[in-house]
Amino acid sequence: MNRAFSVYLDLIRFVAAFLVFVYHSNQRIIIEKPLPLSDYGHSSVIVFFVLSGYVISYVSSRNENDLFSFGVARFARVFSVAVPAVFLTCVLDLAGRSLYPEVYASYPIDNILVRIVSSIFMLNELWFVSITSFSNVPYWSITYEWWYYLIFGVANFLSGRLRVVTIGAVVLILGPKILLLLPIWYLGVFLHRSKLGEDLKLFEGIVMVLLSVLLITLLRVMELQEATTGLLENLLGSEVYKYLTFSKFFLTDYLLAIAVALNFAGMKAVLLRVDLDQNGLVRIVRFCASYTFSLYLLHQPLFLFWAAVVNGDPSGSMFWWQVTVLVFLSVVLIGSWTEKKKDWLKTVSARALSSFNRAAKAREEFL
Repeated sequence: MNRAFSVYLDLIRFVAAFLVFVYHSNQRIIIEKPLPLSDYGHSSVIVFFVLSGYVISYVSSRNENDLFSFGVARFARVFSVAVPAVFLTCVLDLAGRSLYPEVYASYPIDNILVRIVSSIFMLNELWFVSITSFSNVPYWSITYEWWYYLIFGVANFLSGRLRVVTIGAVVLILGPKILLLLPIWYLGVFLHRSKLGEDLKLFEGIVMVLLSVLLITLLRVMELQEATTGLLENLLGSEVYKYLTFSKFFLTDYLLAIAVALNFAGMKAVLLRVDLDQNGLVRIVRFCASYTFSLYLLHQPLFLFWAAVVNGDPSGSMFWWQVTVLVFLSVVLIGSWTEKKKDWLKTVSARALSSFNRAAKAREEFL
């Protein structure tokens, strides 16, 4: 991958994570005035999905080019942060509630064991179930993404009847909510495999970028999300519509995903012509991007916890800034540990699977 385009994707990844953070920190009990750029939370998740599909397709064509290496790498990447996030959220919520209960008024703390187990096994959003991982509302998207990894791995590395049966079984397990956003994730896969953007002229790339910006702007200005969700609710009925939870915006999510894909393809065409040095700005972007996953999965419980600890005055912005700085320092501290555990977990998982395979083969030979 061209370095300039790789840095651009890292920048988009961090900006999207930051916008999700701003969205969840935009609470009147913490800051009375609405924050700028505070209504792009869900849209940023759609950006993540397209980006994730692109990156996973890329790495599977390079280093993770068989089911074993792909599965081990994805497991280590996700669970090195997800498992600590689940338990840390539970602990932080319990501690924060004792200090400032009002901050947690809209977040659940009941059925602790159910929430922990469902979160660790990525079962939160199957069919019409929606089990929030305590205060960690953004956790829903990683449960979606984990199943997208699984479907991709099966489709990419298995063949014949085994592939068909396995995908069919996964589809039956998941239900409609997660599958509704699967095409968005696979749009990123298509973008990589089609090599869209690599053969475009510079002018064509610029046009695609401008077109993507125009489409995103129109989606916002015309308030299509509100219009389409209202239409969908009338069509399905309020009860069914409610059960779609985070997938209820799928109609405009598809349009946004197309705009994101156009932007990536156009920027690829532009940045292929840029020879980017490893300068200070690039290192800053790389550094920030390296903590994106930890920021995304930890920001909500950390923000609420530090808000409970500081317990400041929401009439100004100082309370929000104090908590924000504490959150980012915490993410760097925790993320430095979890990122190191990723490689360790990858090694341990690979050894465990290798031992299991050897034992299974020995048993077959013995029988």
